[in-house]
Amino acid sequence: MPTKKATVYLDADLHKALRLKAVETSRSLSDLINEAIRRSLTEDAEDIAAFAERVSEPLISYDEMIKRLKNDGRI
Repeated sequence: MPTKKATVYLDADLHKALRLKAVETSRSLSDLINEAIRRSLTEDAEDIAAFAERVSEPLISYDEMIKRLKNDGRI
């Protein structure tokens, strides 16, 4: 897969932790960052799909939801 170069600025502690993980896993910083970004974007896409699937569901109030959770024994 073709790659593009980008400059990112990381907190010093985050950079140190990332370097240590790269050494421990024998992977590059770029690999770890690409994986983390890909995972985050995948989660976002899943959330958007879930919202789209439920768009026609009726809305309920917060109080009604709490009542339902209590009745179901969840809280």
